[in-house]
Amino acid sequence: MNIAVDTRALAGTLPAQGTPGPAQPSEPAHVIRDDAEAIRVAHDFAASIRAGASERDLAHARPLAELDRFSQSGLWSINVPSAYGGPEVSYRTLAQVVAIVAAADPSIAQIAQNHLGIVAAIRTVSDPDQQALLFAEVLRGTRFGNAFSEKGTPRAAEFATHFTDHGDHVIVQGQKFYATGALLAHLVPIVAVDDAGRAWYAIADRNAPGLTVIDDWSAFGQRGTASGTVLIENVRVEKSHLVPAWKAYQELPRLDGAIFQIIQAAIDAGIGRAALDDTIAFVREKARPWIDADQARASDDPYTIQAVGDLTIRLHAAEAILDRAGLAIDAALPDHDAALVDAAKIAVAESKVLTTEIALAASNKLFELAGTRSTLAEHNLDRHWRNARTHTLHDPVRWKVAIVGNHALNGVAPPSHAWS
Repeated sequence: MNIAVDTRALAGTLPAQGTPGPAQPSEPAHVIRDDAEAIRVAHDFAASIRAGASERDLAHARPLAELDRFSQSGLWSINVPSAYGGPEVSYRTLAQVVAIVAAADPSIAQIAQNHLGIVAAIRTVSDPDQQALLFAEVLRGTRFGNAFSEKGTPRAAEFATHFTDHGDHVIVQGQKFYATGALLAHLVPIVAVDDAGRAWYAIADRNAPGLTVIDDWSAFGQRGTASGTVLIENVRVEKSHLVPAWKAYQELPRLDGAIFQIIQAAIDAGIGRAALDDTIAFVREKARPWIDADQARASDDPYTIQAVGDLTIRLHAAEAILDRAGLAIDAALPDHDAALVDAAKIAVAESKVLTTEIALAASNKLFELAGTRSTLAEHNLDRHWRNARTHTLHDPVRWKVAIVGNHALNGVAPPSHAWS
């Protein structure tokens, strides 16, 4: 089923209230065998959700049934290491999987983004006992949400949410926003700082006392992500579920930021693919040629042909550089070599630039090529632009361009944080 949103909550006319989390799956999730199966399963799942994407967007629906199928398909455990029973597919494949799903419904793809990033972080910074515990949860079908970002701090990397140590557990206090996935998660990783100012993932049960997820996401795009507010009031988290996130950015050269970012880039690539596919379909089936084209079909208009060719080339370039970024992560993953890690970060930055550009260009050009009829509400084609414009705001690509340029020109290494 889909969960419909009460628009009074979006408008702020209801008191703050939480929505209970979903039940744990009754059956263990499927475990994918290899990269080829991951791609096949992604295409099958994407085909099953594509037809309902527009309706879910219009209804601001929360896609619980679709998400259950997604996580039970095995696609949420594809980067669990093989040593712990997971598929450990390449990050090239993981990015392709995300792009395939995002082309069908980018909100559903984005809900998986932080889960996959947390799985990568656990591999990077957790000790073997914690890895065994948490990876077993993921392989069973448990979904991680996120309670990372805060909207009241001076900078994105500063956190007011904190915890106090109580021996075998910690108590977490704070408030989060942009909490993609928390509403429909089973466990919610909360970024909280200790007394030394170091950031940890405190992974709380979705229905833990004091943890309140408010469905107040009102953005015009990525509506189905439910990326609203999380209130954290004296929430207990066992030490077994306290993951030292800070180690990924303060110790050996790590890839955590690049992995989070390549998933974001893959979502944008999927949005661009969907917008171009819908442009081509509309021009072929519904658009009329311009008077001066002297053609019987809009698809024979020479300027339309040129524009679609340009977008196709740009999409293929973005997809190719996304592939290259995945290969760079795979090359750097085994031994944390600083030069290879930097090369992966640069490749991911380049992919973020090109996927952002094609998502925005294709979703905007759609209306120029398809004509006035394409703006009718019945088609809901503006969802592509709304999704692209909203999702590409996660991190400014002007800084990605600067990072690439400074590395090429001056040999300056890319920064080490969750956005790089």
